[in-house]
Amino acid sequence: MTDVTFTHWRNHAKDYFDAVETGATFRIFRHRKAIAQIVPAGAGTSSRRNPAMPLTVNGVSLSK
Repeated sequence: MTDVTFTHWRNHAKDYFDAVETGATFRIFRHRKAIAQIVPAGAGTSSRRNPAMPLTVNGVSLSK
């Protein structure tokens, strides 16, 4: 785990997220206090919580 200041994280976020994609972990500090830990998401993690469900209303066509 690598420690980094919030300002440096903010200014180089793309580089840090690229590193997280390859498995790196970071601890973010602001005013010498740890405020966050960035770790890779687990395998198979999706950006959607639930798959999309079609919207239906009984007796009414929504496409017209």
